[in-house]
Amino acid sequence: MKRVTTTPRNHWQAAVEALGFGFHTTNVPYWDESVYYSFTMDEVLQIEKATAELWDLCLGAVQHVMDNNLYNQFGIPETYIKYIEKSWTEDHPAIYGRFDFCYKNGQLKLLEFNADTPTSLYEAGIVQWFWLQDFDKSKDQFNSIHEKLIAYWKYLGAYLNPGSLHFTCLKETLEDLTNTEYMRDCAMQAGLDTKLVFIDDIGWDSDLSIFRDLEDKPIRNIFKLYPWEWLLNDAFGKHILEDTNRTLWVEPSWKMILSNKAILPILWELYPDCPYILPSYFESGKLLNYVKKPILSREGANIDIVQNNTTIQKTEGQYGKEGYIYQELFTLPAYDGNYPVIGSWVIGQEPAGMGIREANGLVTNNTSRFVPHLID
Repeated sequence: MKRVTTTPRNHWQAAVEALGFGFHTTNVPYWDESVYYSFTMDEVLQIEKATAELWDLCLGAVQHVMDNNLYNQFGIPETYIKYIEKSWTEDHPAIYGRFDFCYKNGQLKLLEFNADTPTSLYEAGIVQWFWLQDFDKSKDQFNSIHEKLIAYWKYLGAYLNPGSLHFTCLKETLEDLTNTEYMRDCAMQAGLDTKLVFIDDIGWDSDLSIFRDLEDKPIRNIFKLYPWEWLLNDAFGKHILEDTNRTLWVEPSWKMILSNKAILPILWELYPDCPYILPSYFESGKLLNYVKKPILSREGANIDIVQNNTTIQKTEGQYGKEGYIYQELFTLPAYDGNYPVIGSWVIGQEPAGMGIREANGLVTNNTSRFVPHLID
């Protein structure tokens, strides 16, 4: 794995905007094609193998949590347990997730699993692929994201309820909307009938106990780029248990277990011999060098990095009231002060590609850059 500096394309902003990528720059650059990461095929195969193995282990961990009634460690309300377990036993469809890896000195370690609302899908599947076509189309990428999304939506079509497949996210969130509309476009290419409805505009019909969109149409299938823990706290979300249509939510509610960092100590307890899993605990005091993470947090908020029981980096935020986990510190590799995290995608139960986020410090946050990659 090498970090290579290069010259951005002339008028690259227009090139990415032509793809519908409108959030390439905010107050800081987000898309950065002045560098790229180069991988050997062996390294890519290692990442692909780890992704496939960890996905299988994660499914085993979900079953373990259910079998042993460990929901309290995840901060999951008791009223939703039966609903979550029903979505698991009925095999409600799940389409994707993103493992975040540290790759250093030939070792690959799982940092966390974004299993419910992972973003950077569009950048990984489309934007970096078109960059590669302009940069050097003789090269390849670890990237079958687009093809796998279309193929899996086609497969899932038979499992959906009759009616349209709605897609939702918050209003006025360009990044979320872009990722949602990309996912919707893949579903349309798979031949599915789709509709966009913002989460803010989903209504509840108290007479029939069903969800409706702005055109008063019932919602029977819905893909959401909106976290389950937020949904359960919303006034309308609490009607999910009363929904007589039994709407299929994608991602399904059993993903609440995998998207929660409480899964990390569970994985360590179950699979301590797995080379990709770092020692992780619910209790403090078991590790000298560790990262303290809220079980529910986003964009690197409320993280403490501790070496020799001394905090060397700390981020602020609004998370932590649900509890924390303590994961052995495995610092990101440094490339001239740049620290990459590999986001490896699983789509339709299979490894599908990767995207790289690069930060100026050890914590990847909302100012980190997306950097393309290629296979050399």
